Amino acid sequence: MKRIFAAALAASLLTAACGSDKPSVATTPSTGSAAAPGSTGAPSADAGTTLTIVAYDSFAVDPKAFDSFTATTGIKVKVVTAGDAGAMLSKAALTAGNPEGDVMWGVDNTLLARALGSKVFEPYTSPQLPNLAPDATALIPGHEATPVDEGDVCINFDIAWFAAHQLDVPKTLDQLTDPKYKDLLVVENPATSSTGLAFLLATVAKFGQDGWQQYWKDLRANGVKVVDGWEEAYDEQFSGSSGEGLRPLVVSYGSSPPFEVIDADPKPATAPTGVLSASCFHQVEFAGVLRGTEHAEAAGKLIDFLVSKEFQDTMPLTLYVYPVRKDAAVPEEFTQYAVRPTGLPTVSPADIESHAKDWINTWTDITIR
Repeated sequence: MKRIFAAALAASLLTAACGSDKPSVATTPSTGSAAAPGSTGAPSADAGTTLTIVAYDSFAVDPKAFDSFTATTGIKVKVVTAGDAGAMLSKAALTAGNPEGDVMWGVDNTLLARALGSKVFEPYTSPQLPNLAPDATALIPGHEATPVDEGDVCINFDIAWFAAHQLDVPKTLDQLTDPKYKDLLVVENPATSSTGLAFLLATVAKFGQDGWQQYWKDLRANGVKVVDGWEEAYDEQFSGSSGEGLRPLVVSYGSSPPFEVIDADPKPATAPTGVLSASCFHQVEFAGVLRGTEHAEAAGKLIDFLVSKEFQDTMPLTLYVYPVRKDAAVPEEFTQYAVRPTGLPTVSPADIESHAKDWINTWTDITIR
């Protein structure tokens, strides 16, 4: 988990708030190898082209994942990281029409309206769209970008801690303000953490634009602890990961429990952490052809590859997210331990773009100042 999930304040408060809590990986080109099943495209005039994917710092995909694409199309792929997701989008907006790459990966639904308003993408309709989750594709009716993965930000709880203290696990957001859960929750600052922003949006969706403020006042009165980013919250403050923290409730991900199993040696019989499904906020990430690229046709082929079954099958064990392709493989541990809530209220990308800065300022006044 900690390999993929801190941003600093960037050009504006909103930009930093929408950043990704993820450590960096090196810029690496693909080398090409024998073609593999599921690769897309065909050798053409694009052969010999090198495409640049601009991604957030934690795009932890093995460069060899592009080798079959290169072998089949003759197109090489280079990954360039550009900071957290908010900073990445800010740079792309400033260079829209004269981009620093050809494809951008990592704009999610909290940033989507801003990306479309800045016209950073060249519309492209992938023939793979019928194979993708319809709820995700519906967010982009103009096909300016293509959904590539999805997941949920949710409160995690330490199963053993609650058992040892003979305390019922909270089941709703409202219960977190109950005095019996005083000083048990740690959250990330939405001004410096995409995880924290997603949880703030979950409370806006639940309590409404006129009700979430009182909820956070109640959380503060009940001892909620605020830290800058996911790593500090999960690795240092949460009792259920390293076991050294004091707080048994943390804002993390619906896919955190399976990775407590996958990453453990020896593997436990059951996941040591659980998920409060009523607390979740759904995230969808997108990739798109950058407007102004000199290789738009080749970039479209790369988009097709990113949503091919071959590439989508790698999503759970590289970025720790769910593939957006309907027939992609999902590890058994995900099916057994992860939580994928449905039917929860959400906030539209347009409302996020219109109000997020004000919401964050208000949240800061309530919780920090």
